[in-house]
Parts: sequence; structure tokens; C-alpha cells
Amino acid sequence: MRNSSTTAAAGAGPGDGAKGAEPSGEFTHRQIITVLIGLMMGMFLAALDQTIMATATRTIADDLNGFDLQAWATTAFLITSTISTPLYGKLSDIYGRRPFFLFAIAVFILGSILCGLAQSMYQLAAFRAIQGIGAGGLMSLALAIIGDIVPPRERAKYQGFFLAVFGTASVIGPILGGFFAGADKILWVDGWRWVFYLNVPIGIAAMIVVARVLHLPHHRTDHRIDWPGALALIVGLVPLLTVAEQGQHWHWDSGKAIACYVIGAIGLVAFVIAERIYKDEALLPLRLFGNRTVAVGSISSTILGMAMFGGLMTVPLYLQIVKGSSPTTAGLQMIPFVVGIMAGSITAGQLISRTGRYRIFPIVGSILMATSLGLFALIGADTPLWKTMLIMVLMGLGLGGNMQPMITAVQNAVSPREIGVATSSVTFFRSMGGTLGTAIFLSVLFNVLPHKIGDAYADAGIPPPQGQGKIDLSDTSFLSKLPELVAHPFKVGFSDGIQVVYLLALAVMLVGLIVVFFLPEIALSQRSAQQQRADDAAAAAASNGVPGEVGAGPGH
Repeated sequence: MRNSSTTAAAGAGPGDGAKGAEPSGEFTHRQIITVLIGLMMGMFLAALDQTIMATATRTIADDLNGFDLQAWATTAFLITSTISTPLYGKLSDIYGRRPFFLFAIAVFILGSILCGLAQSMYQLAAFRAIQGIGAGGLMSLALAIIGDIVPPRERAKYQGFFLAVFGTASVIGPILGGFFAGADKILWVDGWRWVFYLNVPIGIAAMIVVARVLHLPHHRTDHRIDWPGALALIVGLVPLLTVAEQGQHWHWDSGKAIACYVIGAIGLVAFVIAERIYKDEALLPLRLFGNRTVAVGSISSTILGMAMFGGLMTVPLYLQIVKGSSPTTAGLQMIPFVVGIMAGSITAGQLISRTGRYRIFPIVGSILMATSLGLFALIGADTPLWKTMLIMVLMGLGLGGNMQPMITAVQNAVSPREIGVATSSVTFFRSMGGTLGTAIFLSVLFNVLPHKIGDAYADAGIPPPQGQGKIDLSDTSFLSKLPELVAHPFKVGFSDGIQVVYLLALAVMLVGLIVVFFLPEIALSQRSAQQQRADDAAAAAASNGVPGEVGAGPGH
């Protein structure tokens, strides 16, 4: 293998966030803050896109005559972001984080422009898939870079900056989404299309900032790239996620569904074989999963992703359809959830920094998540809104106490050489869980809704509204035009359908609670990955080429 070193000072130019870093790999507070500026811009882009879509989805789907097809747009985004995540992690470990972070932003901008031009839900889904390729790198690479420059024990000090990004995006996103969705035309363009066009100037600004400040020391190691594994992963996941989305229409035992099962199984088997052949150069090295922390983190992240996405996708729909909130109002009504996430994350981060212990937080977070999902399953059409908001706070606290501590635990348990692939592995499994949760739970929702709504009208002794005898869910805008007496059974049936989703999410989350009890407690390192790499290099030079266990890190 050939090693070449690219230092921060080389060609960094003014404004270089890492210029002047200590030879030991230690970064000053000012240097870390400078790098964080670039990361926060990229993360804001990804966070804003997810939150702005939450309140605009119903309007977009109605306008494109595809309310019952809306899961395609979400699922397509999640499929490509899920599959690309481990590729970003592996390639950035080899070639450095910066070029791939810039590439991710550029692809995200291109996907956003195309989404704004979509003329059907299927086109929107295809263009959201392009967006997802970019999004797959934004979050995982930002988390990996933090692992590079900040010791696990000290990360809580900087966690507030990321919380500010998520908090700002979570508050502004739904409001902007509601504003754009509620406007017929803005500058002669459909209002909802600005949900996507807004990403363009933000993305360009992010690229400029990242190109200027994000220069990190990188020691390149040439490896084979596991393209066969990447291809096999695509062959394995796409058919399985597609049948999860379309199973209700095709029937689960139809020829199309069976073909998807077979192709998906073949792809997953081929993926495992490819990972065994490529060993440490694999996209997701199987050896990593022999590390108990990584194994537990991956499984629990999959389950958390399923419960989180499956549950949260239905909250804005409930607020808009059952409670009659406008998209903008629904965005504001989601603020308690954001408050819960920020409170949970800040509390967990500060306590981890002070005590050095992290295991308790995913456990408590999972208990709060399960409790909130159980309470959501009791929500009906006539439940007071303030009760729903209190449950949102509880779910936010659970998520806030769960996500970041798990990332910290996994990064702390692996070698600094594997920070990228380990971080992307956890992100990958969380995204995969989210993709499965969204596809399966929305599929279940739209499968049970016609029966639930029909039963609600039968119980009320009222015939379904004219033209809705078959409970057509492709466009729900008619609901606001109905008298409350006629609309109420529809809302009752919709609430009953959502309860089924929350019960399924609760069952999944209870499994996740059992899994996190197996998470080991390992002392948090006081060195960043860059410091550990610098120490490894010094130890290797001092050993005169004698092999040794340098840089193994905790858990090895």
C-alpha cells in the first residue's frame, strides 16, 4: 500500500479551518468552530429539506393527484440516501471527507432543481431519488468529521451547534413548507415548487463556505473500492423496499411480489459474499459487527429508524386532515416535538460530558419512545390538541436521548481509521429502518383507511360524500368543503387507521428497547480520531517498522 499525506496547511489558503493544527492532530477551539461552520451549512440543507417537506407533502400530493402515492416520494429519497451512505463513509476514509461533502451538496442541489420541475408523483419520486444520493453524504460525513476532530468525551461542548441547526430547521422548515404550500403562485410558479427551489441558494452558499473552511489533515491509504458490494446492496434493497411499498396493490403473494422477494434475497446473499471477499476493504466490513457496540448500535438504529419515521410521517397528516390545520399551522404545531428533541439532546450531551457514561441514555430514550407511541395509539379524532402536543414532547425527548449518544458510543468503540465507515454504518441502518418504516407503515395506513373510513360512516349512519363512495384517497382537498357532520366520520376513520400504524410502531420499538440493554459501557476516549492517528504515526515511526497494535482504540 502507498501512503501519502495531505496536510491542512498545504494549499489551504486563507480561511482554512484546520490551518495551524498541532502536529499531534489536536485542534484548537477556534479551529473546530471554523470547521463546524462548513458542517452546519451542509447539515442545515439536509435538515431543512426533511422538515419543510413534512407540512407540504399533502398539498404537493393533492396537486399532482397522488395523495395515495406520496410514500413513493419519501421512499425513493430514503432508498438512495440509505444505499449511498456507506459508500460515502468508505470513500471518505480513503480519499478524505471534503471532496465527497462538496459532491453531496452539488448532487442535492441538482435533485432539488429537478424536483421543482416535477409534473407527476412518479417524476417527483425519481427526482427525490437524485436528491437522496446527495443527502446520504451530508449527515454521515458531518458526523464523521466531528469524530475526526473532537474527542468523544468533549463532543457535548459542540453538540449545541448542531442542535441549533436542527432546531432552526425544524421550526423554520414546517413554517416555510406551509407558507409555500399555501400559496397558489409565487413569481408565476406554483407555491409548493419553492419548497425545492429554496434549496438552491442555500446549497450554493453551503458549497462556498465548505470549500473555503473545510480543510482537514488526511492520510490517504489506497484500497480497492467495493463496487460489487455496492451493486449487490442495490440489487438486494431496491426490490424489497419496492414490494414493501407496493405490496398492498400487487398483493403480497402475487408474481411481482415473489419476484421482488427472490431478487432481493439473491442481492443480499451476494452482498454478504462480496463483503467476505473484500474483508477490511468492504463497504461494510463484517468484522466491524463482531464489535458488540457496533452490532447493538446498528440493530437499534434500524429499529429506531422504523419507529421514528413510521410514527412521525403520520403526525402532520393527522394535524392537517383530522384537526383541519393549514400546512403552516401544522408546522407550528410540531414545535413541541422539536423542543423535546433539543431538550433531550442537550441534557444527554451535558451529562455524558460530565460523567463519561452514555449507556443509560439510549435505554431511557427507547422507554420514552415506546411510551409516546403507545399514547399516540390512543389519540382519536376528538382528542384535544394539547394532549397530542404533550405526547410530541415525550417522543422528542426519547429521540434526543437516543440518537447522538449511540453515534458517540460507536465512534468511541472503533479504530480512528474506521470512523467514517463506522459512522456511516449506523446512519445506514437508521436510514434503512426509516425507509422500511415509511414504506411499510404508510402501506398499512392506506390499506386500512378505506375500511376504517367506510366503517366510520356506517357507524354514523351517514352515506360517504358524493363521489367518494369508494373512499378515493388520491386527493383529500374535498374534505375542507364538506359540512362538519359529513366530514367528521372521515376524520374518525382516518384517526382509527393512524392508530394501527402507531400500534405497529410500538411493537417495533419494544424490540428496540430490548436490544439497547445489550449496549456495553466503554470508557470514552479523551482523544479525537485525528489525535489518535497522529499518535499512531509517531508510534509506527518509533518502532522502526516493527508491527504492533497501534490505534486499535477501545473495543478492539
